[in-house]
Order: sequence, then C-alpha cells, then structure tokens
Amino acid sequence: MGKDNRSFYSGLATAVVEKKDEAEPQAVGQEPQRSMPPRKRQSGYLDQRSNDLEKLVSGDIVDKTLRWVDPKRVRLWEHHNRRYDLLDERRCADLIEGLKAQGRQEFPAIVRRLIDDPNHDYEVVCGARRHWAISWLRAHNYSEFKFLIEVRDLTDEEAFRLSDIENRDREDICDYERAADYRKALKLYYGNHLSEMAGRLEVGVPWLSRYLNLADLPEEIVAAYPDVIEIRESHARQLRPLLKDRKTRVKILKYAKDIAEAQRRARKNDGKIMDGKEVVRKLKESVKKESLKTNVLTSYECSATKKLMMEVSRGGHGGLTLNLAPNSGASTEELLKAFESVITEYLE
Repeated sequence: MGKDNRSFYSGLATAVVEKKDEAEPQAVGQEPQRSMPPRKRQSGYLDQRSNDLEKLVSGDIVDKTLRWVDPKRVRLWEHHNRRYDLLDERRCADLIEGLKAQGRQEFPAIVRRLIDDPNHDYEVVCGARRHWAISWLRAHNYSEFKFLIEVRDLTDEEAFRLSDIENRDREDICDYERAADYRKALKLYYGNHLSEMAGRLEVGVPWLSRYLNLADLPEEIVAAYPDVIEIRESHARQLRPLLKDRKTRVKILKYAKDIAEAQRRARKNDGKIMDGKEVVRKLKESVKKESLKTNVLTSYECSATKKLMMEVSRGGHGGLTLNLAPNSGASTEELLKAFESVITEYLE
C-alpha cells in the first residue's frame, strides 16, 4: 500500500473516532436538547471499523477479493502441474457430487489476471479440478453454477510452489504428472540446481531425486502403460537398475515396445489391457534370466575418461558391495556423488 493511501486510511480512522465524541452545537436561547444515550451496537461497530482500518494500514489484515466468473473466461496456466486432458467425470465424481450438495463452490481457486488474451481474463494456478467440475455442471443442466476465484499477483516460481503445496498430498494427481512438473520446474526456476529446488519446496534431496528419476523414464517404458496415471514412483525405482545396465537396457526397451503394441491391439479389439502393476512385472521378467547371471546391480563411469569407476553388487544379508576401480580418473567429488546416488537408489 502506498504512503498516500496509508495516510488517508490513518486519517479516516482518526476522524471516525473523533467524530463520535463531538457535541452538537446549541442555538442561543434554545433549550439544550436531550441527548440520547449512544447505542452500544453503533459504538461497537465504529470502534471495530476503526480497528479494522488501522490493521489494514499496518498490514495486519490482507484484503482478499473473491469473484464469481464464467469458467469459459478462465484458462489453465500453461505450467500447471495437473494434466487437464486427463480429467473426466470419473476422476472428478466426488467433487461434482459435493458441488451439487452445497449448491455452489465453497473454496475459491487461485488465479492470476491475464492482459494479453482476448478470450480469457484469468489463468488457474490452483483449482484445475474445480474449474473442470464447474464447467461440466454448466454443460449438464446446472447453468446457475459459477466459478469462484481469488485473484493473486504471483511470479511463475511462486505459482509453482503454491500449486505444489496444494496438490502434493492429493491422491487424484498421479506420480508421473507430479514428476514431469518437477523436472520442468528444475530447469525453469532453479537453473537445474537440485538442492536449491529441494530447499524452496522444503523436501529432502533424495525424495526429490526419486521423482526426477521417474520423469526420466524412457518413452518406450511410458508408452507400455495403459495410462500415465498408473505409472508409480516405485516402478521407476524397480526399473532404474535394469535401465542403467547396458545389456539389460536394450532388452527391456525392446520388450516395452512389444507390450505397447499389445496394449494397442487390446484397445482396438476390446481385449485385456495390462494394468500398471502387470506392466512393470513383465518388464522385470523380460530381463530376469540375464540379471541372474551376475550380482552387479549397476555401474558408474568417470565422466572425463569414460572408464569404469565404481560397481555396485549384491552383498550378503541383503547388503551392497561397492567396488572402486583403480586409475579411473574420477575425482573425489564425482565418487561422492555416485555414493549419494547409490544411497538414494538402494538404501532409503
């Protein structure tokens, strides 16, 4: 709030209080008018109004404006973490029933104002499902419903964090949607600095790394699933060691293409479509025999010399054995990063 506005509100608050205590002027020779006792309700209201104005000036109160708008005038933010095209009546069924029961939307969506789009006035930062549900209701004989919004002034990075906080623990946003959003945000807002992004989101680096690994699944693997909704973070953890090894990677990607083709045929002929759990199980089985030939889980190369610098093998009692190759040319820093990756992948 600007300095002039603060002065105006402070003066207005003082004037309201002083006006209350002024006496009515009396005409000469006129009997004093009987003063009526002040109404307690009015005095309380003026005192409260004065306090509210002072708090508004000091910043203790944030004035929020909510608006009811036509959802057609609102679009989804291009970096929103939810795939709007994946929303349907089934995924929004609970919200639709809740809106019908309440007769209106109770919690506003967070939006930003647009100035360069003649077809839309706002873009949704948080509340894609609410926008979809209200739009669906209006298209199905509930034309009285409008979209409740709260307009905020946010940077892209602030909008990303706000959207993440709202949706992080929601079960109706899938792991792969969240992972893709994190991968995109890492480059857009944090210059590919993993630790900085983890700090801003207030999460651990290992936790964030697991979602980034999920976003890096090869396209062949993603295409093998019936829907990205069924791709889980735990699936990426199971497949990552097999994808790191050169021999098993080639084989598993080839088999993933076969699964994707089988899924397409099943959709076309109304056959049995494999769910996510079955897909990951079959992918692991496709390289099971080859994996049993060796205890090596994964290996790391020196980025400069391309020589083997460390190998991770199965140890006794479910442990791991790390073998460091001599004369690989790897620096201490690169080895430590490899150690951290092993801990993240296998021990957490």
